[in-house]
Amino acid sequence: MDSATQEFLEIKNIREGVVVLKNGGIRGVLMVSSLNFALKSSEEQSSIIYAFQSFLNSLDFSCQIIIQSRNINITPYLDTIKKLEENQTNELLKTQTASYHDFIKNLVAGDSVMTKSFYVVVPYTLTEILGVGKGLMGKNQPIGDEDFEKCKNQLWQRLEFLAMGLKRCGLDVIPLTTPELIELYWSLHHPSEAEQGYYPEILPELLK
Repeated sequence: MDSATQEFLEIKNIREGVVVLKNGGIRGVLMVSSLNFALKSSEEQSSIIYAFQSFLNSLDFSCQIIIQSRNINITPYLDTIKKLEENQTNELLKTQTASYHDFIKNLVAGDSVMTKSFYVVVPYTLTEILGVGKGLMGKNQPIGDEDFEKCKNQLWQRLEFLAMGLKRCGLDVIPLTTPELIELYWSLHHPSEAEQGYYPEILPELLK
């Protein structure tokens, strides 16, 4: 990502699993699993709805729910199956592997293979911990190390609170680490490259 492009991004840095914004705010991101609501019984559906309602009513801070759809390139997967077919010594298994390869290839022919990921973004700002007056004085200023530690601790408490509430709804929740956050934001700005797979060699550049 060139310097001209970075000027338009709100992100200043990503460190210790926290997104640091240019305006001094920070963000934490939780990745959340999905569940097939339609396959649940009426009682289970009612229980999930009640749990989620209680979860929303318990929040005293804002958060953002994001659904990301991403195209998946399955060519490497098909190539792997082809190699397994070529290296297979058992003729029956060789034939079955070839059939599976053709089945997958025909299944996705002409259609994009999509994956959906679910995230909850949680904010925290200097204003909340320093007070309105002091916080506004530091607006659009880099966050110092001491203030960063204070805000990070408060942010992690929010993340833990959210995680517990979502788990009561039957969902799995994990906070994204620094490399995972970089991959997420990089993929949002490079959808075509992300379809081919994430390349860790860009990490040193983005961590500058």
